[in-house]
Amino acid sequence: MTTLGCLLPTVGVLVVGIALTTQLRAAEPESEVLALLHLQQDAWNRHDLEGFMAGYWKSDELTFYSGSNVTRGWQPTLDRYRRHYQAAGTDMGKLEFRDPRVEMLGNDAAFARGEYSLTMPSGKAPHGIFTLILRRFPEGWRIVHDHTSPVE
Repeated sequence: MTTLGCLLPTVGVLVVGIALTTQLRAAEPESEVLALLHLQQDAWNRHDLEGFMAGYWKSDELTFYSGSNVTRGWQPTLDRYRRHYQAAGTDMGKLEFRDPRVEMLGNDAAFARGEYSLTMPSGKAPHGIFTLILRRFPEGWRIVHDHTSPVE
């Protein structure tokens, strides 16, 4: 394969990434946040946990609350997701965010809330509600706090 042939896929990915970033920045803030959630949903459904986590603030100050558990930090949050959805005997299922709503808290802060459901290969369908606090960083909107509660 020629050097040009090797570079074309890389250039294509860069062009798509730049176009997506430009498209997200040109939209209204509420639309940008909803687009981030859509990208996360798509990454989850590809079983791309790192892609899903790209929507979170990559910081030790990230907080994730679920039930009575509190996880602090981006890496511990990723590790928690891996334990629950990528360990032996587990599956990520198909994620759907339903009725997401976004409210702006300022120019660079928002909160989003909605419902989630997972459709698992076993037929189980865990579901619940979420509240997210997001901040706009130079690289775009990121979740800085996630409070997800399963519905019994």
